[in-house]
Amino acid sequence: MEIANAKWVAAAAGIWIESFIGASYTFGIYSSLLKTSQSYDQSTLDTVCVYKDIGANAGILSGLFYTAVASGRNGNGRFFSGPWVVIFVGLLQWFVGYGFIWMAASGVIEPPPVAVMCLFMFFAGHCQPFFNTAIVVTAVRNFSDYGGTAVGIMKGYLGLSGAILVQMYHIFCEGDPANYLLLLAVVPSILILTMMPLVRAYDTVLAGHKKYLNGLSSISLIIVTYLMFVILVENVFGMPRSMKICSFTLLVPLLVSPLLIAVRAHREEKERLVSLDFSVIERTNLLDTLKPNTSPGLATINNIRQVGESFRYSTVQLNSLVSLWSIWSFLGRFGAGYISDAYLHSHGWPRPAFMTISLVLMAIGHIVVASGLLGSLYIGSLLVGLSYGSQWALMPTITSEIFGILHMGTIFYTVAIASPVGSYFFSVKVIGYFYDKVASEDHSCYGNHCFSTSFVIMAVMSMLGSLMAFVLFLRTKKFYATLVAKRILK
Repeated sequence: MEIANAKWVAAAAGIWIESFIGASYTFGIYSSLLKTSQSYDQSTLDTVCVYKDIGANAGILSGLFYTAVASGRNGNGRFFSGPWVVIFVGLLQWFVGYGFIWMAASGVIEPPPVAVMCLFMFFAGHCQPFFNTAIVVTAVRNFSDYGGTAVGIMKGYLGLSGAILVQMYHIFCEGDPANYLLLLAVVPSILILTMMPLVRAYDTVLAGHKKYLNGLSSISLIIVTYLMFVILVENVFGMPRSMKICSFTLLVPLLVSPLLIAVRAHREEKERLVSLDFSVIERTNLLDTLKPNTSPGLATINNIRQVGESFRYSTVQLNSLVSLWSIWSFLGRFGAGYISDAYLHSHGWPRPAFMTISLVLMAIGHIVVASGLLGSLYIGSLLVGLSYGSQWALMPTITSEIFGILHMGTIFYTVAIASPVGSYFFSVKVIGYFYDKVASEDHSCYGNHCFSTSFVIMAVMSMLGSLMAFVLFLRTKKFYATLVAKRILK
């Protein structure tokens, strides 16, 4: 069918895949199972977790692979070419990684050495750059004039997927983290295998992009509002399993609805292409200002369950924190992409301005968590989650605008590799160190003192990141003025 080859169907397929691959953001669901089943202390658990982060951000290979097999016009000339090939390689790593983690955590095999667990945790994370490169870079190619909005939508659904997966955990796993790991290995794999042939690149620009992208944005906001309502009802009043099944059943049509936008948008066609000239040396230097911005946020989500446990939160509250983090991350990704696009087109604001603002919010969020006041983890994770999510929408968009689309995946993940490096430092050398220093012999700790020093340190580093982002803002003002002028002339 002709509609199956439309860029809007590619966008819908990308949304569906992104909606189920955010398992790395639900580490808090099964982290306690890993800790007890493998007899890890907090530092060892954080070390294993960091390999997930390294895999999720070590995307240079995925970028090079995308350029090799999917960067040609339409990227679909040969059978073994196109974005679907990149997605398939990610799928293999996903299935192998989560399948092995499930076998180890559920006792199917003997507890493996820490190094082996780290390797398969790396595979479980390393699939994500392949998925994201194929979907996000393809979205930027397909909607080049509104790349920020397109990236915000795709990365937003990735953030939101954590909340969707947690809902599936409540319904199908009945509170058993081992079953959840099995679900992760099987269910998303089937969906990805079904959807990946539809993700194709079309280097054209359709009339009415903004209108239909706004339609996809509206659907995403409806979904996030619905999920937030479900999470709050469950957290405040509790929900029997029958109601959870009903709530998830109502969620499915919302997730399918982007296809309606795709069918309508397919009717409008018009070609356009953006090309810009910017000094190569200047571009390369700008990489350094992008690198350290997400590490404190990544360390926060990796340890959010342990922080909640130290505050003596209940299991329902801990699971809600994981779900709510996904929603805050979604709102940050979607909002940063959409708002930065709007202000760029209407006022000529450089995108790094929003990066500066978001990192200040991240610093405030870490201070709030460090305070240990009533509800501080909810409020702090809200601010950190919004900021963390916004970075993942802004960085790839800025990368594509400064360096172009051809090698966008490779260059972006060259920047992103700094995130797990920083996360290792914050998770193991800061959070793990201070936690184990005050923990009891059974590796547990309760009270604000368990994490307060660590979060103060991360707040200071977030402020330093905001200063670096402000430098990027100053250095790109002329570039973005030229970008806006060229788009107006077109």
